[in-house]
Amino acid sequence: MGNKVLIVDDSNTMRKIVARSLRQAGFEFEKLLEAADGQAALEVLAGETVDIVLSDINMPVMDGIEFLRQKNADGQIKGIPVVMITTEAGTDVLNEALSLGAVGTIKKPFTPEQVQEVLGKFL
Repeated sequence: MGNKVLIVDDSNTMRKIVARSLRQAGFEFEKLLEAADGQAALEVLAGETVDIVLSDINMPVMDGIEFLRQKNADGQIKGIPVVMITTEAGTDVLNEALSLGAVGTIKKPFTPEQVQEVLGKFL
């Protein structure tokens, strides 16, 4: 049986690219869930148990940083690991994400090998 993964990105195309890269990296899934922003991700997590969240940082409605803050405030989902997948190059934002509990970061564009390297210890 595979893992349950939630991909959070405001770009439908990017969500598909992330899903394809996960498969190319050799990961198997029971379920791949998607959300277009942090608020939608919290709604998904209210009804689904997932093993890991892969989230963009820059999104409308609720960005990845605020998503981490709100996820951490909810004892039911606080422990779910989050890896940020982002074009964000600023170390301040990436460090903030890590300080809020993100377990890793992957910069766009990325290769399946980079995905395997970062996610291999979680999936």
